[in-house]
Amino acid sequence: MELIIGLISGAVGGNVAGKAVGGIDQGTLINSISGIVGGGLGGTILTSLLGAGAAGGGMDIGSIISQIAGGGIGGGAVLAIVSMIRNKMS
Repeated sequence: MELIIGLISGAVGGNVAGKAVGGIDQGTLINSISGIVGGGLGGTILTSLLGAGAAGGGMDIGSIISQIAGGGIGGGAVLAIVSMIRNKMS
């Protein structure tokens, strides 16, 4: 369940970051895909850094908030990296 929360919040985070920072907006599809990848990575990294009890050990409110934050931040970060690579290639 934590992975699904991370993926969804990553997609939302990628789209929000794309709309908030116009220079990294790659369109809804690329924003969502980058966000999903970043959300999965961000949630996984956060879980491994904080330990299973703090970020992925159950469905308490702290775990859910950690997954949303990790997914959203990871989604925005991966979108920024994808945008930088695409801008350098063109």
